Amino acid sequence: MTPFLLLEVHRVFGYKTELLAFNFLQQVYITKNSQPTKPSYLSYCKMQLLSLVHVMALVPAVLSSPVTKFNKFAIRADDRGNETISGLGARKQEVVGAGGNTRDLAIAMLETKTMTTDYTYGDGKTGDATNFGVFKQNWYVLRHSAAKFLGQTVAEVDNGAILNSDLGKDIQARHEGEDHYGYEIWFSGHRNGESGINNPGTPDINAYIDAIAWIQQQIESDEKYQSDDTRFWVDVQAI
Repeated sequence: MTPFLLLEVHRVFGYKTELLAFNFLQQVYITKNSQPTKPSYLSYCKMQLLSLVHVMALVPAVLSSPVTKFNKFAIRADDRGNETISGLGARKQEVVGAGGNTRDLAIAMLETKTMTTDYTYGDGKTGDATNFGVFKQNWYVLRHSAAKFLGQTVAEVDNGAILNSDLGKDIQARHEGEDHYGYEIWFSGHRNGESGINNPGTPDINAYIDAIAWIQQQIESDEKYQSDDTRFWVDVQAI
């Protein structure tokens, strides 16, 4: 049943949604009473499936965000693992309660052990490189993509400090950034600022993306990891 469509649904929304789409297409086939190899049928299915995906996209995700396939060569078994951090479960629940999803959990989990903002102001950086919030978002990306900071200048960098104390605004800014740039470009800018936006997909950026994808997969492998004290980590070069 139009495997290329189902593969795309699986890539974007996951296995459960793929089954839903399969059943949906099967009902479309029965209703149309035509052969699945006919061009007219394929066109009809595409139209119906796009409608289904559009409706699904309007349903707010509570704890999940699509995991992009990662390059396994970038992460070795000896540079990743998990540990128990007291109180981390409560912090995870705060992130989720403020509108966060599993990707947000993964990024925050990689950036700091406690998923908090008690690191050196700006993460020791200045200007557009200054970091804020649990995700350590840089000022360049924030002022070019987040509604609250859009159009601000480098000199107004300290306005980003609100993200250190307002988790909801922090999460909203990250989501707006990814919506604005798209998955790969946002991560490239998140990792390397303006340079990353202009030169995405470098080996270093891809290694960071792979690390986040791996952590997100671990979190989604068991619902308990969305609220317990387990922290997944990957050894990624700090910059």
